Amino acid sequence: MTSPTPIPLAQRIAHTDPSDFRQLRGVHSGAGSMAFGSLLEATALSNNLIFLHHGVIAPHSGIGQHFHNQCEEMFVILDGEAQFTVDGRTSLIKGPAGVPCRMGHSHGIYNPTDKPVQWLNVNVGMTKVYDAWDLGDDCVNIALDRIPQFISMRLDRALLLPKDHLEGGQGVIYYRRALNPTIFSTTWAYVDHIAIGRSCSFGPRALVDVTEVYYILTGAGWVTVDGQTESITAGDAIPVDLGQELTLQPGNETGFTAMVIGIAKDMTVKARMMTGDTPFRN
Repeated sequence: MTSPTPIPLAQRIAHTDPSDFRQLRGVHSGAGSMAFGSLLEATALSNNLIFLHHGVIAPHSGIGQHFHNQCEEMFVILDGEAQFTVDGRTSLIKGPAGVPCRMGHSHGIYNPTDKPVQWLNVNVGMTKVYDAWDLGDDCVNIALDRIPQFISMRLDRALLLPKDHLEGGQGVIYYRRALNPTIFSTTWAYVDHIAIGRSCSFGPRALVDVTEVYYILTGAGWVTVDGQTESITAGDAIPVDLGQELTLQPGNETGFTAMVIGIAKDMTVKARMMTGDTPFRN
């Protein structure tokens, strides 16, 4: 039996295209409407990534509070601000920021402002099966906690720290582990934030126990995976599977920033990673 032909990197990279977004109303019994698009689905990686979605939450709109009992999610807002609800507690969070929600806990989001909010949703499961249970709660007109009573993270470039020759690359890469392996109950392992400036590079390297998704937040550059090179720009999502060799380089005129989603091969690898918190290898 012959092995299936690998999918070319150009076809694996997902590009944000607002013209392809669908208009949805009442998502999980939420208020108003949102524009919705899928970047990556369960076939993008060999382990338990279920999807990466991108959309725009309209003013005074949101996603109603709901449960996942076999998977966990993180809503990310790339701009503006939104009210995040986890287990019935709500706080206003300013973007760019994300709020993870573990399996068996409820969550929702509402945009109380007069401006649309750019939104991402990452979902990782115990398997590749998605489940949801709606509460019929639109998260509108509810009391706000001044200090969030749940975990959140900010994608703030000012929080990044310099790392020289990170993963064998050239120059100084600015890096931060925004969420570590203890945050998640599935094989989801971490969320990192990186910035690669002009004349710098990251890699080449390959992880045999962890898959990753690189979502480009700002700027542009080049990615090489297993010898194939493609240009990347803000809004692109690059899946990197087990053992694939990755190199990142910025464009000639500017660098780029990225959010990195790491997913362990299995819970044994995840348990090993929880004993330490090195930048990429655990």
